[in-house]
Amino acid sequence: MADEKGSDKLVELTLPLCDDFHLHLRDGKVTGSCLKQMRGVARAIIMPNLKPPVINTKMALEYKQRILAALPEDKDFTPLMTLYMTDNTSPKDIQEAKASGHVYAVKLYPKGVTTNSDSGVTDIKNIYPVLTEMTKVGMPLLIHGEVFTPTVDFFDREKTFLKEVMEPVVKAHPNLKVVMEHITTKDAVDFVSSCGPNVGATITPHHLLYNRNALFNKGLCPHFFCLPILKRETHRLALVAAAVSGNPKFFAGTDSAPHPKSKKESACGCAGCYVGFASIELYAETFANEGALSKLSDFLCKNGAKFYGLEPHTETKLKLTNVPWDVPAEFELGEDVVVPLRAGGKILWTLTQM
Repeated sequence: MADEKGSDKLVELTLPLCDDFHLHLRDGKVTGSCLKQMRGVARAIIMPNLKPPVINTKMALEYKQRILAALPEDKDFTPLMTLYMTDNTSPKDIQEAKASGHVYAVKLYPKGVTTNSDSGVTDIKNIYPVLTEMTKVGMPLLIHGEVFTPTVDFFDREKTFLKEVMEPVVKAHPNLKVVMEHITTKDAVDFVSSCGPNVGATITPHHLLYNRNALFNKGLCPHFFCLPILKRETHRLALVAAAVSGNPKFFAGTDSAPHPKSKKESACGCAGCYVGFASIELYAETFANEGALSKLSDFLCKNGAKFYGLEPHTETKLKLTNVPWDVPAEFELGEDVVVPLRAGGKILWTLTQM
C-alpha cells in the first residue's frame, strides 16, 4: 500500500503479530488486567523491577509462570524474562540465566533513578566483571539511561548519562550487546547511531507523540509524567526521525507502566504512562504523520527481534485502519483502576486481529 499523510481516505495496513521490547506487567491481579487489555503483541521483554526485584533465574522463572497463569485463554503471548542487575549480581548469575533458556537480558537501573530502582547499581564499575561474562555468553544489557545526581538538571539526566556511563561502558566492553531503553533525546539518537550494530535503542509511543508541553497543558498533567521525562520538541523530532528511518538499531519498546489512578493523581505522582492497551495504534499515528507507514512493520516486528536473535513474525495477523475511536477514561487494574494515555480523547487508528 502507499503511505498516506494527511489523507481523508480510508487506509488499511496489515501487519504480523508485533513485539514489545520493554513492558511492565507488574504482578498479582494487575498482570491479568494488563494482559487482557493488550492487543496484537505476541512477545515482550518483561521488566524485572518488582518488589522484591527479580534478581536471579529462579525468581524469573517463577514470575514467568505467574504471567502465564494470568494470561487470558484466547491470547497467545510469550513473556521474555529479564534479571534485575544489582551491585551483587555475579558472573555465575549470568551463566545460570543463559543456561535456563528463558532469560533474555539483564536490566540495569542506576540506584534511585526510577520506580522500584532502590536496589539498582551504585557504580557502573562494580559490575564490569558481570558485563564481561554477559559479553562472553551473548546476554544483552538493557539500560535505563539516566544519572541520579541532584546537581544535574532533571531534563539533562540522559545526556549526562551518555557521557559518564554509556561511553565508558561501550569502550570497555565493545562487543557487549546493549539496548539503551526508552531514549528521549537527540543526543541518545546520535550516540546509538554512532555505535556498532551491537548497540540499539527502544523508543516509546508517547515520546514519539508528545513533548514536555504535554505535562503542563492547562495545569499539571500527571498521566504524561514518565521517566525519562518528556523533552523539548527538538528531541521529539529526532526520535521520530530515528524511528521512521528504517535503521534496524531502533525498535519498539513501549515502557507501558501502569499505576493506580490514586497513585498518579497524588501529591507525589508515580512516573509512568499506560499505553499497553493501544501501543500499536499509537505507534501508527507517528508513522502515518511522517508518511512512513511502510516502515512500521520493521519497527514493530523485525528490528528488535533480529537484535535479540529471535525469529521475526511474518504471517499476516493484524489489520490497522485509520478509523478513530474513543479512549475510555479508565481501565481496570487489578482491584483498582488506571488512567490510560489520552483518556477521554481519541486514538486515530483501529487495530483488529484477522
